[in-house]
Amino acid sequence: MKKVGIALVLISLLAAGLFAGGQSEEMGPTKLIVSSRLYSQPGEQQFLIDEIFPEFEEANDCIVMFEIMEDDPLLKRAAFQKESGRINTDVVIAHAGRMAEWINNDYVVPLPVDEWKDRTFSKAFKESISMGGKTYFAPVGGDVYLLLANKKALPYLPAGADVQDLTWEEYIDWAVAVAEGEGEGKAAVTGVPMKSLIYMYGGMFLSYGGEFPVVNSPGAIEAWKLLAKMQNAYTPTVNTYDNVSAPMKSGEAWLTVAHMVRCGDAYKSNPSGYVLGPAPRGPNGIGSIAGTSGFAVVNGAPNEELAVKFIEYMTEPEMAVRIARGTGGFIPPIDEAMAKLGDSLEDEIIGKGIAVMKNGVVSGVPGGDYTSWGAVKQVYDDAFQELILNRGAIDEAYLDEAQARIDALKK
Repeated sequence: MKKVGIALVLISLLAAGLFAGGQSEEMGPTKLIVSSRLYSQPGEQQFLIDEIFPEFEEANDCIVMFEIMEDDPLLKRAAFQKESGRINTDVVIAHAGRMAEWINNDYVVPLPVDEWKDRTFSKAFKESISMGGKTYFAPVGGDVYLLLANKKALPYLPAGADVQDLTWEEYIDWAVAVAEGEGEGKAAVTGVPMKSLIYMYGGMFLSYGGEFPVVNSPGAIEAWKLLAKMQNAYTPTVNTYDNVSAPMKSGEAWLTVAHMVRCGDAYKSNPSGYVLGPAPRGPNGIGSIAGTSGFAVVNGAPNEELAVKFIEYMTEPEMAVRIARGTGGFIPPIDEAMAKLGDSLEDEIIGKGIAVMKNGVVSGVPGGDYTSWGAVKQVYDDAFQELILNRGAIDEAYLDEAQARIDALKK
């Protein structure tokens, strides 16, 4: 009986330590749980694990437990942990379009950004990361849309066109000419539903004076009419693409306007084989949807102090540049970090993205304004399938109904 009693005491002490969020020396290094919607590609994660986390882990006697989750599951888990009182996540990396939900639901706490040196977060993202005069998120992984072309497509480039200053009309004529010359389409977008097509099309609509996400404005309709010419310009397998990098690298596709990191991934695989440029422009300029994610400390995090130190470490300007380069060419959304960019291949990709962000007609992602951002994406995907691939013609009544579907999703 004495042995049983001693065992129960030991178990009680251990449990007390666990639920207090601490870890005794016997248990080894502290485990910092970081849950992220960013860096979903295996190569990006491996870079962080091999090159970025070890220095922090050694200095703080901890292990960074990094996991990938999409925004909806992250929010659902945050709600469950808050309701149950069993919070085990320390840091989240959430999309800018969902930050308001994290803040309004009291899932995250303000960051002591005023105590951090040399940390000026880019103005483009100030609105999403802050509320009520307090900063809850530290931005990371900014992105816009760029153009990537296989040099095999250059003989079909319209006369007088400049890839570094291309109009949408020229891009579409180029894609059509490639298809006619090669006997099949060579343009790529993400045809798999609820991926990134909404952002490529949304940026184009901005360049024609439209708004985001609006599919039936006069500017959007003007853009749709141009896009209808591309019925046969997309690759035969476009509906299988959830990421344009792979078909661009394999040579299955020759032209794309896509997320800068996906363009950069293909470009870096063979720089002499591609031309990288800004997204095409319309009458209103270069339109692009600009996204970012952000670090935040979970309210009630077991290791709150360590979590704050981790975010400070990850957003130090030199570190932000290292992370941006090593994870494919995201924009480091910190002014001091941008100033440190040089002329490497990665910096070329980042620099083109920064130019679009600073000089283009840019919109963020208002995902928090809708009951389901995935359902909004689906409206764009459906219109692409029906109007572009199936009909090759625009139906304004269809677009009015599509916009009604989007409006019905507003909170």
